[in-house]
Amino acid sequence: MRRVGRVLTGVDRVELAYLRALLDAPEPVFGLIRSKLGYILLDPKGVAEVAPILSAHSDWDKTAKAWQTVRRAAVSRSVPFALPRMLRRHLPAGTVYLNTGHSNVTDRVLRAMKGADIPITIFIHDVIPLEFPQYQRDGSVAPFRAMIDRVAAHADLVIYNSKDTRARAEAQMPRRVPPAIVAHLGTTVVSPRPMDLPDGLPPGAPYFVTPGTIEPRKNHAFLLDLWDEMGTDAPVLVLAGSRGWKNDAVFARLDALGSGGKVREVSGLSDGALAALISGAAGALLPSHAEGFGLPAVEAAAQGVPVVVNTLDVYAEFLGDIPIYASVSDRYLWIKTINTLARAGHRTQQKHQFELPSWDAHFKTVLRLT
Repeated sequence: MRRVGRVLTGVDRVELAYLRALLDAPEPVFGLIRSKLGYILLDPKGVAEVAPILSAHSDWDKTAKAWQTVRRAAVSRSVPFALPRMLRRHLPAGTVYLNTGHSNVTDRVLRAMKGADIPITIFIHDVIPLEFPQYQRDGSVAPFRAMIDRVAAHADLVIYNSKDTRARAEAQMPRRVPPAIVAHLGTTVVSPRPMDLPDGLPPGAPYFVTPGTIEPRKNHAFLLDLWDEMGTDAPVLVLAGSRGWKNDAVFARLDALGSGGKVREVSGLSDGALAALISGAAGALLPSHAEGFGLPAVEAAAQGVPVVVNTLDVYAEFLGDIPIYASVSDRYLWIKTINTLARAGHRTQQKHQFELPSWDAHFKTVLRLT
């Protein structure tokens, strides 16, 4: 609910895909929402009523109005200590608790599910906060550590988006490793909507795009260094994403550049506008230090756009030899690759090489086992 009206993150997109799939499934789906006063339970009708406000294309931009809809759709509410009783009273036999985000994986909720004999399935997207704490928001690492410990203690099944994520997560579980499955995320190809782009975009060709939140893990500082080194001969680089956290030095550099230069910044694009921006690019540049799955790389590859990525194992797992791999320790290789793609003038079509991961395949694996 705290994401209502905002541009969806990668985790948000996964949660929305699960919501849609569960609504289409023959089994009834219930929803549990944490509120200021406790918990709100939605029955299948209530979930269907609330689902539209969670969409990226929703017109709902006022949280208060969204909460009014949730409360109206509630089949039951409870204060925190009464959660187990509410679950036992309203949920049918055979219910499974499925948490597809990293939020609300609390001891209270997990113990309530156990007390109601409800199996627990948790989706872990990554353990980056534990492996790269220096890139995280202040105060976020300890709660994430506690969340992983609770998953290890209570989960009956864990879903991972990649073998790489599974290996990294299970290395963080010294006491108990729950049963697990790996299901690569699906990708939905969004139709480009160039008419939704703001004035000045797309820039003249050739240009490059880096989609995603501007945060330290994404390594935008590396790209700014490359563009400084290339100077006036550099193509245009568009950073398409909202500003994140702990990145004041990068923000200061962006502010100093002004508008209309070789590096441009845009945020708040719709999915269609971002697809249009990426589809016309000479390449997508993704020098991240770490990724759980890396949806932007998949989405760019799905459009046939050359993708230049850091040498991360997770990319090799599901993209194989489609990306151009370049270690961020090799600035010369990055600059050479960028110049080669810029001179090409047109993107190298790669669609025939790439079998797009599908949500159907993902859910055939997940829903069969949960």
